[in-house]
Amino acid sequence: MGSDSPLALKTLERIHQLAALTDEPGSICRTFLSPAMRQANARVGAWMTELGCQVSEDGWGNLIGHLAGTSREAPTLLLGSHLDTVPNAGKFDGPLGVLVALSSLESLANHNIRLPFHVDIIGFSDEEGTRFHTAYLGSKALAGLFDETDLNMRDSRGLSVREAVAAFQGVEEISLPVSRYRAEQLLGYVEVHIEQGPVLEQLGQALGVVDSIAAQTRLAYTVEGRAGHAGTTPMKLRKDALAGAAELILAVEQIGCRTAGLVATIGQLQVQPGASNVIPDRVCLSVDIRHPERRMVDEACSQLASEVEALACKRGLGVAHTTIQSTDGVACSSRLIQQLAHAVERHQSSVPHLASGAGHDGIILSRLTPIAMLFVRCKDGLSHHPNEHVDLVDIDAACTALAHFLQHVA
Repeated sequence: MGSDSPLALKTLERIHQLAALTDEPGSICRTFLSPAMRQANARVGAWMTELGCQVSEDGWGNLIGHLAGTSREAPTLLLGSHLDTVPNAGKFDGPLGVLVALSSLESLANHNIRLPFHVDIIGFSDEEGTRFHTAYLGSKALAGLFDETDLNMRDSRGLSVREAVAAFQGVEEISLPVSRYRAEQLLGYVEVHIEQGPVLEQLGQALGVVDSIAAQTRLAYTVEGRAGHAGTTPMKLRKDALAGAAELILAVEQIGCRTAGLVATIGQLQVQPGASNVIPDRVCLSVDIRHPERRMVDEACSQLASEVEALACKRGLGVAHTTIQSTDGVACSSRLIQQLAHAVERHQSSVPHLASGAGHDGIILSRLTPIAMLFVRCKDGLSHHPNEHVDLVDIDAACTALAHFLQHVA
């Protein structure tokens, strides 16, 4: 295509358009089934229609654009990414994968190339887990992997997934979703995504091929103490839930530092009653632990539980935790890896192979079909931040490589 490719420019312009669709004016935020999500689906659906796709939206907010191949009986290749975001997000995380897929297929159409298989471009409704604090609601619905526990999760307003989906569908009651696809119908799932890390930039390469996605566990911890007057309760007689939570937070950091390849994060903290002159009696916090191997994640969770139990006993506090989400690490398809690598090596001097510490919808879709991912360099490795950025030349490289891959994957 070339660094001044009209399709690369169109992709970037579309990314800017989606960035303007937000539930929080002044920043980018689109959450599961929100008004901004509806707007994003309508905008991307219109672009899919321009390409010649048959466009539909399932009852769980997933947007699907079906582009028919030359043979009716042919299998389907899934492309795409998510259209939801974290709060105060960047422009590229998620939408880049959907829009690069669109541009790659448009490039083939411009050269009168029709593929011998069907392609479904998917914009998933929830990958980040921002609204209900559990990721992959969109892909789990698409793959028919929801259960009653998922339906009972509640957002910050107390609304359950069941209630939110019923309102979205305009019905009184909903049923658990069934898989949209059978495994034998599918060629695989391929996702283009920003790297969200610094490796490609350090290597001076635009693109990299993903070999695996890390295992992950998300926990919700609650520390219970006793409220008291900040001015009249002696230090030795306090049961300060926040002081105990502070020790828990440091334990999480220390566990993360002890094991190579392990990352451990506290991302949310809620302190009650939240008054400056009251000793906190309850603290709720999130814990996110990841490693390429499931075994190492489980060991870290076990270590944390033991250390927290000891500190709770020492301080006279109550501590409980629940598992919000637990996903195994996933290996990408060796066949698809090889084909992606061949496409990439036509456009750059070497093909870095990377592991993804971030979770992606491929974790869920791997239970239906082989998966692969193409990472795109992002400036300073920055993601989940308003300054997230991908250069136009790298968008072009991704579009070109994916178009080449599509011509040879069958």
